[in-house]
Amino acid sequence: MPTAVPPGAEPSRALVPTDVLSSSSTAEPVAARAGAADPATARTGAAELATARAGAAEARPRAAFRPDIEGLRGLAVLSVLAFHAAVPGLTGGYVGVDVFFVVSGFLITGLLLARPLGLWDFAARRARRILPAAAVVLVATALAGGALLDPLRGTDLARDLIAAAGQFSNWRFVGQQTDYLAAEHDPSPLQHFWSLGVENQFYLLWGVLLLGLARLFAGHRRRTVTAATLTTLAVGGVSLLLCVRWTAGSAPLGYFSTASRLWEFAVGGCVALAAPALTTRLARGGPGARLGPGARLGGGLLRVLGWAGAAALLTAVLRYDRDTPFPGTAALLPVLGTAAVLLAGPAHRALTAGDAGRLLATRPLRAAGRLSYAWYLWHWPVLTIAQARWGALPWTTLVALTAAAALPAWLTLRLVEQPLRYGSSPAPRRGLAVGASALVIPLIAGLTLGGGTVRALGDPDRATVAPAGAVDGPGLLAPGTRVLSLTPSLARAREDFPPGKGCEIPLGAETSPRCLFGTESSPDRIVLLGDSHAGQWISAALAMAEQRQWALEVLVKPGCPLATLTVRNNVLGRTFEECDRWRENTFTRLTSGPKPRLVLMAGLNRYGGQDERTEGWTRTLDRLTALGAPLAYLGDTPMPGKDIPTCLAGSDGRSDACFFPRGTAFERDPLLDGGLAERYRVRALDLGPLLCPGTGPDCPAVLEGVILYRDTGHITDTLARVLAPRLDHALLGPGTVS
Repeated sequence: MPTAVPPGAEPSRALVPTDVLSSSSTAEPVAARAGAADPATARTGAAELATARAGAAEARPRAAFRPDIEGLRGLAVLSVLAFHAAVPGLTGGYVGVDVFFVVSGFLITGLLLARPLGLWDFAARRARRILPAAAVVLVATALAGGALLDPLRGTDLARDLIAAAGQFSNWRFVGQQTDYLAAEHDPSPLQHFWSLGVENQFYLLWGVLLLGLARLFAGHRRRTVTAATLTTLAVGGVSLLLCVRWTAGSAPLGYFSTASRLWEFAVGGCVALAAPALTTRLARGGPGARLGPGARLGGGLLRVLGWAGAAALLTAVLRYDRDTPFPGTAALLPVLGTAAVLLAGPAHRALTAGDAGRLLATRPLRAAGRLSYAWYLWHWPVLTIAQARWGALPWTTLVALTAAAALPAWLTLRLVEQPLRYGSSPAPRRGLAVGASALVIPLIAGLTLGGGTVRALGDPDRATVAPAGAVDGPGLLAPGTRVLSLTPSLARAREDFPPGKGCEIPLGAETSPRCLFGTESSPDRIVLLGDSHAGQWISAALAMAEQRQWALEVLVKPGCPLATLTVRNNVLGRTFEECDRWRENTFTRLTSGPKPRLVLMAGLNRYGGQDERTEGWTRTLDRLTALGAPLAYLGDTPMPGKDIPTCLAGSDGRSDACFFPRGTAFERDPLLDGGLAERYRVRALDLGPLLCPGTGPDCPAVLEGVILYRDTGHITDTLARVLAPRLDHALLGPGTVS
């Protein structure tokens, strides 16, 4: 659990696109074929047609096998695999995703403009290439997850399976990572399928746009190419602006969304559109097959461009890390580097020792490139399921597991990818039927897995009745109260939220809405103030207010310390400026409104260092004391640092399982341990000794049958309701509040 900022999850990096990984290494008539259609040629006889084609071949380079593209794919996927395996030094390996997006835009743009394809034919080709191998991995992951993962992780996996099969998993992960409370979950074994969603959404858009333009300007190739170029530049420009903005404002949206990634495909498309003109100029540099001085000079410049692009890629892999705001402007380095390598490719000449492509075309890289799609699909489920089962593994073990994933990848390539791609009927209806089957089968697997996990966990709709809590003393429950089974149930523990979840405003918001509970018309109110660790006490504070027919006003912002200090938010991937503005707006709001009967403060005690927290709380208490209202403070609850419901589900619900170290459960508290509560006359309640009793090395996850935590650090709402009498007695008992 990080100590400087509240818990949050950065988007998993290096999740690679797919069709480029699965496509052949030929230039799939790349842009070098531009201009192949000549109306006059269609009217010639057989001999004239052959002569015309021979002449056309001399006039422009022929679409040829591009071993450098195959090697580029291999280099990209190896960087991704190394990053996921935590190989030291390759901290920016996630930029492989950008390499593949650019290559995809390059190949697909060239294909759409070079061949007279129909939309259904294009869709059928994509389906045959991408979906069958993906379906195999999805079904295998469902089987492995059902056998090796606990039921709660299995439930999450079932939802991810449905999203992945439906080609919208990128948007599912946007929603999860943007949700502050959901961002703490472990990475999904299918999180890498976000790129498949982006890729297929790009294909749909690009197929409609470019094939539509080709039909609109049928017979006018120059107009088609001009319109395609303007469209590509427009889409790419808007997408780049969104990418930069969203990366600064919401890292998950910037990373996973299709709109913020389209510009990378567009860069590849621009290379495909520019390459024919460049190739033709070089080919005309001298008579016959011999290039003139201009062509030789151009070839030399292209070689320099290729090496510069390769250097840019290597720099990103070695210098970028998890703290690099990405994609944003940082993605320009690998994207433009990839574009340079593609543009410098040997469509117009043979590879020489002076070309970067010669290095990329080495056999090991090309072998990795051929296997890249299937290897990519298999390695991530292997790594994540292994670590979910056996805990964090050293990088050497992760490398071994990644290498082992090459075996099922090779089998998938030989038995699924290649036969369905090359051996099946080219008829569009056959390809679409294959694609439909590859969508439906994983959906069935996901629904089956989800149904099994629900049965294993019990009825999630059964209401939870909180047992009576003790008013004081060392026991959690009131004397004579017993809990016969885990409360809440494992099926509900993760969703055991307090009421009014909407009161916990989004990260980008700077003002809390009107959020009142209890007797809303009462002039007397309790104000609950802080972050999500304050929001977890809504039910307890509401019970206190209702007992006196007061109102409860909730002013909480997740990830935002009440202590006056500026923090970095991991979910946003930047300094949390909105937090500072929200805090100031909240202080102003309290000052201008009626005086509360009680201001109840709580929050995560892990922002910044100890000195920063002390100084920040001093500034905050100076402001709040000026209100003249009684102040109360709830010490932070212990931090397990692991997903407790998931742990319990994997331990068959044993109440003695899932202990966590006392040494990491608490941080020094400026109010409780630093004397600030006494100095500012704050009524403080420390629940640490109750929730982590004794002096042993560990703290429990379950106490007297009550599950204490709903995730890695927030208490269940059931526990908050159990503790309500204790809070009432300690904070609002006789003589405590006037």
